[in-house]
Amino acid sequence: MKNLFKIFAATAVLLATFSSCKKDLNLKPTNDIISDVAYSTPDGYKQVLAKIYGSFATTGGGGSGSSDLGGIDAGASDFIRLYWNAQELTSDEGICVWNDPGVYDLNFQTYTSDNVILRGLYTRSLYQITVINEFLRESTPDKLASRNITGTAATNITAYRAEARFLRAYQYWVLMDLYGNPPFITEANEIGKVAPQQIKRADLFKYVESELLAIESELPGTNDYGRVTKGADQMLLSRVYLNASVYTGTAKNTEAAAYASKVIGAGYSLNPVYKNLFLADNNLNNPEVILSINYDGLLTQNFGGTTFLTNASINGDMNPALFGVPSGGWGGIRTRSTLPAIFGINGAFTSNPDSRAMFFGDKATNDDVGVFTDGLRAVKFRNVTRANVTAPSNNGTFCSVDFPLFRLPEAYLNYAEAVLRGGSGSLSQAVTYVNLLRQRAYGNDSGNVTSLTLDGVLAERAKEFFWEGYRRTDLVRFGKFTDASYLWPYKGGVKAGRGTEATRSIFPLPSADLISNPNLTQNPGY
Repeated sequence: MKNLFKIFAATAVLLATFSSCKKDLNLKPTNDIISDVAYSTPDGYKQVLAKIYGSFATTGGGGSGSSDLGGIDAGASDFIRLYWNAQELTSDEGICVWNDPGVYDLNFQTYTSDNVILRGLYTRSLYQITVINEFLRESTPDKLASRNITGTAATNITAYRAEARFLRAYQYWVLMDLYGNPPFITEANEIGKVAPQQIKRADLFKYVESELLAIESELPGTNDYGRVTKGADQMLLSRVYLNASVYTGTAKNTEAAAYASKVIGAGYSLNPVYKNLFLADNNLNNPEVILSINYDGLLTQNFGGTTFLTNASINGDMNPALFGVPSGGWGGIRTRSTLPAIFGINGAFTSNPDSRAMFFGDKATNDDVGVFTDGLRAVKFRNVTRANVTAPSNNGTFCSVDFPLFRLPEAYLNYAEAVLRGGSGSLSQAVTYVNLLRQRAYGNDSGNVTSLTLDGVLAERAKEFFWEGYRRTDLVRFGKFTDASYLWPYKGGVKAGRGTEATRSIFPLPSADLISNPNLTQNPGY
């Protein structure tokens, strides 16, 4: 059992208590007694913290068929499934065969404010922010004193607050990156009095930056597996700074490189075998993962997360048992031809000198969106251990592969890109960092480079992070997401690809929230 789930196991009642189908930020448990019960003891605070973490890995408090969200199928309401769809299906990496609501609009970059997947992700992020806001309201020094919580217990809860603030900042980063100008509320706002105000993207950048800087010194250098550390905070700061020109119009590449260097110097190291990062026992001896979302095929069953990434990438002709899902694959998501082409693969996949190329199939081209075998399958996530043993699961479907939110290679590549973009640092050091990744991938120095370009770093990011939810953000930063200068199959809804409106680099705010909250103004172009 993974460490973090030891505290999840005690939270079943609390999970159900805090579940809600409401869609705005002004959420509070409906029974006024709930707070006094949930927060009456130090263990209660720890259980609520578990709920905060658990809301990243579960859909609701009632198992795989329940959801904290309304208006979306429970199985599709997991954070990673929603986030992955938004980041990958809109990009040059992934495409989905299913005709489920919202899917083809993402495949084609033709989404509207009624897209159910984009609405689900927006709502999931706001829901998680809401739960965190309530925790922060109930964990102030005055609240602890009123409940006679003092000494070590109070000190521990104060430390929990820093973790919670990081997770809130992370979700506000998601909203800033994908939706630009979302509604905004913190623990300081009164609940239920007025509708949340909208915050501009540049102002939200300042808030996220200030929160991450404020808690940097408060977070521990090490923590239980799957919990926030100082390294996670510094990694997110590097990411936020690397994208600052997109969010604010002002580059912060020196800051991006500096915070990447902090992460690099914090004691993390590369896992010597790349594929082991994405197996069912990837929680063991994995020194490069800085923060993960933890899944367990027995304890956190839902149809999102790595269960989705594994099952949806395979079907019956691939022998699903080899991938740890003996019940059979779902046959849904596969690559656009542009992804394997980055590895030099244009036809059938057999082998590749770069061990990060993990594909299956004999046809790389995409001629029919509705045919699963029309394109190579990405088989990066597998529900088997390093010993090739299928992880336990009640019905052979649910997976125990943890999803890495931050890995050390991001720090290496952020540093390289930031320096190439004019940030302070060493170009020779940047080359060294990139070659560390390539030496692991090739098993020797045969793939080493002697110089770097920005396009080369973008290609390296695709090789290192494909299927991990980076791609849309990367393409936006490089000016390639909507631009006609870079095309991929079915971009814009046509087989050869076409440029799309520049405004599509930010997703629309959901129409339902615009109707319910008069303080919101829709993003341009929708």
